[in-house]
Amino acid sequence: MDEVTGAELIAESLKTQNVEYMFGIVGVPIIEVAMAAQAAGIKYVGMRNEQAACYAASAIGYITGRPGACLVVSGPGLIHALGGMANANMNCWPVVVIGGSSDQNQETAGAFQEFPQVEACRLYSKFSARPSSLEAIPSVIEKAVRTSIYGRPGAVYVDIAGDMVNAKVDRSKVREASCCPPPPVSLADHAAVTEAISVLKAAKTPLVIIGKGAAYSRAETVLREFVEISSLPFLPTPMGKGTLPDDHPNCVAAARSRALLQADVILLLGARLNWILHFGMPPRFNPHVKIIQVDLCAEEMGNNVRPAVALLGDISAIVTQLLTCVRKDGWKYPYDAVWWSTLKSKMAANEKISKSLALQATLPMNYYTVFHHMSQLLPRDCIIVSEGANTMDIGRTMLNNHLPRHRLDAGTFGTMGVGLGFAIAAAAVEKSRNKGRRVVCVEGDSAFGFSGMEVETMCRYNLPVVIVVVNNNGIYSGVSPETWKEMTKMGDLTSIVPPVSLLPEARYDEVMAAFGGRGLLVRTVEELRSALELSLSDWERPSLLNVLIDPSSDRKQQEFPWLTRSNL
Repeated sequence: MDEVTGAELIAESLKTQNVEYMFGIVGVPIIEVAMAAQAAGIKYVGMRNEQAACYAASAIGYITGRPGACLVVSGPGLIHALGGMANANMNCWPVVVIGGSSDQNQETAGAFQEFPQVEACRLYSKFSARPSSLEAIPSVIEKAVRTSIYGRPGAVYVDIAGDMVNAKVDRSKVREASCCPPPPVSLADHAAVTEAISVLKAAKTPLVIIGKGAAYSRAETVLREFVEISSLPFLPTPMGKGTLPDDHPNCVAAARSRALLQADVILLLGARLNWILHFGMPPRFNPHVKIIQVDLCAEEMGNNVRPAVALLGDISAIVTQLLTCVRKDGWKYPYDAVWWSTLKSKMAANEKISKSLALQATLPMNYYTVFHHMSQLLPRDCIIVSEGANTMDIGRTMLNNHLPRHRLDAGTFGTMGVGLGFAIAAAAVEKSRNKGRRVVCVEGDSAFGFSGMEVETMCRYNLPVVIVVVNNNGIYSGVSPETWKEMTKMGDLTSIVPPVSLLPEARYDEVMAAFGGRGLLVRTVEELRSALELSLSDWERPSLLNVLIDPSSDRKQQEFPWLTRSNL
């Protein structure tokens, strides 16, 4: 008999479904699954925390369009991964979580790390199941992968009982499952497309909003042609950045608030009217704005704002439909319209304010100074990973993206701690594809702390990620070393230290150096430029720049009162 183990079936089934990467932490009962995955040709990256492993696997799904796998042990291991599953579901990114669990004959008996895993994962995934037998493993894996990428992408969970991992079955009895094809592409109703074009033509102040759904659907080529032929201004959402280059002449990101407030027609491409876009409601939006909503998910249509036109289907396919109509009619929004003048004027004013902040010569540096000099040195094709409060918020306005799916951040769920996992995933893909693009991970000091031990993972796998920790000694803001020194003399620090404070000038650079990476402490513009140039030229090991900035540094003054609250 040709016998095969459960571990081998899991690995072979994932490989058949074109799952290329697995991230996880091994232990009882899934050690053999990781070994079998490597033997089957799947790239395995051992992480330091299951949450970061799940973040990494989900980023693979976004970058490549095929889910990564996250392998976790039972009980606490699976619970730690739930954060990554929830984040993937909110971001609409495909990921397959494989969790070991208690032996079948020990259920309800108080087995080691026993937990209702299948039931728990149903809250955080599109699909959650345990194969009923070894023979069923390939078909369950196929359905899991297919479910993760079909419709609105998301997380799926497959539970593997401990006694199934090393159990054997005659291969002839196994139900084979071939690789599921790419998701079917759906088009919008022709009449709805015609109506959408009519609404656009009647607009006085139109705006295109490009969401990460457009990036995921690989809409960049046809979208660029549509924007340039129609001459419409566009605004990217945070992870929509780079779908069209941020320095494209039609990009009005520098006038974001004005564009949203005064647009009378918005073409919403793969973005949701959630908190990131202020729910599409006043006072952030024109109360009479007409929304042309393009989305893959029928249930999303009309969420918070009823669309004037709903176009249901694949973003890339629908933009192609819109482009065909625009070409046929020869319609073009006038580039000399008052709307364009208004947007350009506001962009120039905002850029002037940001530049004045960036060129301040005082020490410690502020956010704008750091990002201004970074923007001059980062390669156009680099992948930017970013998280933090002000670090991410200010950074996305100053660090441009020029290619699609080259920005990864806290996303729809506003999750902190995602950065290092995302960076590891991006670097692993770049290394295997020999693309030669740099991965630059821009972290607030608080955000870095969530997954900081993953720098060891980077060093272990020789992933040349450049981490920039923008260190203001706290969450939102911190205190100076002098103030900290005075507080330590005042008594019990648990009653004195502000809840937002972290240890002043903590040496995160030495953490990286401890594992063999390059750690650099940065205080001045000259040190920043020198350290970044050196790190970008080093392809042999990861680097961490610990950039000390003014603890009171903040965003520039906002024009509208509802923008003063810090947004992720």
